[in-house]
Amino acid sequence: MTGNAPELYIVIPAFNERDNVAPLVTKLRALLGDTSWEAIFVDDDSPDETWAAVKAIGESDPRIRCIRRVGRRGLSGACLEGILASGAQFVAVMDADLQHDETLLTAMRDKLRAGETDLVVASRYIEGKTADGFSRVRATGSATATRIAQKFLRIDLSDPMTGFFMIRRQIVEGIASQLSTQGFKILLDIVVTAGPLRIAEIPYTFRERQHGESKLDAGVALEFLGLVLAKVSNDVVSLRFIFFCIVGVIGLGVHAVALALAHYTFAASFNAAQLFATAVAIASNFFINNTLTYSDRRLSGTRLVTGLARFYLVAAVGAIANIGTANWLFGNQQVWWVAGMAGGLMGVIWNYVIASLFVWRTR
Repeated sequence: MTGNAPELYIVIPAFNERDNVAPLVTKLRALLGDTSWEAIFVDDDSPDETWAAVKAIGESDPRIRCIRRVGRRGLSGACLEGILASGAQFVAVMDADLQHDETLLTAMRDKLRAGETDLVVASRYIEGKTADGFSRVRATGSATATRIAQKFLRIDLSDPMTGFFMIRRQIVEGIASQLSTQGFKILLDIVVTAGPLRIAEIPYTFRERQHGESKLDAGVALEFLGLVLAKVSNDVVSLRFIFFCIVGVIGLGVHAVALALAHYTFAASFNAAQLFATAVAIASNFFINNTLTYSDRRLSGTRLVTGLARFYLVAAVGAIANIGTANWLFGNQQVWWVAGMAGGLMGVIWNYVIASLFVWRTR
């Protein structure tokens, strides 16, 4: 640690948590007092103006800072930006919703100070501790995700899904370019990407939420599965591409339902029903991708309309690439199913690359 950098930096990702800001800051002040610490709220431009509540406190307390992200979304990305904004030796990540037990921060810091640990994880599932703040559905989902991570990624953690941990900042600095800015599980990403780490776990009880609403939904489950697949492939296949493919599979289901409704329920001809189903599936893929795959570059307003038009154009050219590749391979003595699969793969890759560049303007 050099200069005036604090020893401890607390990164608090937030979205619509205005009512929780002041109580959390009060708890941190009481716990940490005048020791060397700072807290930074990374707010995704919350409609309830969480960022304004943080800045109001920061006007009289320079230890409380805020990054207001405009046009960018995602918990992992918010955590990463917060960590990289720090010069502190130790960086903690915790939620803004008061469900994490802030009193553990000193114990976590002391374990890192001792020099025998790189990462301290607060676990909901050791030494008889519980996740009282979880609904039954959420508890089941968390337990299932934990088993998947432990089995496929060989993670030796009792609670790899937790969002409450403290780590040596330089470890994250060294792998920052390899971490995903999408999804909700940055701890899992860090542990798998960093390789062998000296990890300690400490137990805590997950509190019930007092204000606001949980941000977890079905999209989070898809993001988790995408992250696992990306890490299983050693990041050869990007997380965004996996999301894009998952959405494509969902689109097949949407296409089948729309085709059946048009052809059987409304007695449209097969060709007309197929055209209708294709248009519906493309629109479905666009809106799901806009919410999930490109959540950090989500289109809105007039850009949403122009983005949909561009996506239709991309999909149309992708269909031509699909058919052209398949016909060329089949015409050159390739078996039908190989030709068909190769054409489909070409269409998916085309749609992904061009949509990323032309619709959502990613690198």
